[in-house]
Amino acid sequence: MEKLCNFVVTLLLLHLLFHGGITIALKTNDGSEEWGYVQVRPKAHMFWWLYRSPYRVEDPSKPWPILLWLQGGPGASGVGIGNFEEVGPLDTSLKPRNSTWLRKADLLFVDNPVGTGYSYVEDKKLFVKTDVDAATDLTTLLIDIFNKDEKLQKSPLFIVAESYGGKFAVTLGLSALKAIQDGKLKLKLGGVALGDSWISPEDFVFSWGPLLKDLSRLDDNGLQDSNSLAEKIKQQLEDGKFVEATNSWSELESLISTKSNNVDFYNLLEDAGSSDLSAMELGLLQEITIKRYSKYLTSMRSRSNPGGEGDLDELLNGVIKKKLKIIPENVTWGGQSGDVFTYLSADFMKPRIDEVDELLAKGVNVTVYNGQVDLICATKGTEAWVSKLKWEGLKDFLRKDRTPLYCGSNKATTKGFVKSYKNLHFYWILKAGHFVPTDQPCVALDMVGAITQSPAI
Repeated sequence: MEKLCNFVVTLLLLHLLFHGGITIALKTNDGSEEWGYVQVRPKAHMFWWLYRSPYRVEDPSKPWPILLWLQGGPGASGVGIGNFEEVGPLDTSLKPRNSTWLRKADLLFVDNPVGTGYSYVEDKKLFVKTDVDAATDLTTLLIDIFNKDEKLQKSPLFIVAESYGGKFAVTLGLSALKAIQDGKLKLKLGGVALGDSWISPEDFVFSWGPLLKDLSRLDDNGLQDSNSLAEKIKQQLEDGKFVEATNSWSELESLISTKSNNVDFYNLLEDAGSSDLSAMELGLLQEITIKRYSKYLTSMRSRSNPGGEGDLDELLNGVIKKKLKIIPENVTWGGQSGDVFTYLSADFMKPRIDEVDELLAKGVNVTVYNGQVDLICATKGTEAWVSKLKWEGLKDFLRKDRTPLYCGSNKATTKGFVKSYKNLHFYWILKAGHFVPTDQPCVALDMVGAITQSPAI
């Protein structure tokens, strides 16, 4: 803890960008970490944090990769949740994480969209209203970070997303490609990975009832009620009533929680806390979407390390904020996250299947991975939207057999399956919920190595 607080900062950059914004960046004494703000639009400030891997292998034939992690929500913090609860170098108790994805790549965490985590806006009118707007801001951030650093430009960037972050990932992928082609962004795009991603909300809401009925969490009455609400959502989407569809989604989650005696949407083998049900009954969309996001992770930590887990909110607003030095005094980590969800409510239920199709058609490597016991972004729903792709290789992909996955030398326990054809790859991760890196860290790390073709360590 003391070592973390006493990091020596050796570089402060404060300069005007071509788009008129201001960048502030700091780095550690040894250059292993760098973080900062980019003003992506006037009075809209996005925070980022880059870790350089201590496991880096120099191989000219296989450049060391960089992973850009995009959290979901919308409004959940990558700098907080993805970093300290899933794949970063330290856990919430500031202890080393053996399964950190730094073993396979450098890690770039971003609090996206503006208003998430440490990112903030000075005027509420500046919150993004669409996934495309968020991608535009992220592209501006990448231009600032990569264009001035030739070393970063040599590493392929893989956009890895979780949950709603998948929608940001595919829109960013297309935006970044265009910026690269236009000569505005100096970057090599290695691929896009969509983890338990909210790509097609319609397919997910139709998956919930049948899946829970098969697992005895719903009876026939619950299934009928669930399917009826799903049909209502489908009609609202067809009619372009997207805000109404978001409200109906909340209604459906509340219905399923009641009928299933509060099943955990992030792991259907578990029960969620009663506070989630109360929040849903009150219609507090942003409360359930953001607070629930880390509750499952917290419960996982408490089962494996009773009394040892750290409080994420306290950590990010305490010792980490003190270490970073550049977080404004009036900015509270996560303070604007609820507004992020609210302003995106009209885009929340819109699908992004077409964007996945476009990435595949452009030859971008697209990886889809899903936890077996996730409910919110159930594998059943993911398989449904993948089958709707218009990509020319889809039929050949669907015909292929899966390959089993193991961890280490243990071939007695199947950890998952993978199927690949050309530039589409699908991973089924067994015994994992919504948060695959936390539930199955070993197979997740192996998967990342395969996605990035990271040099062996």
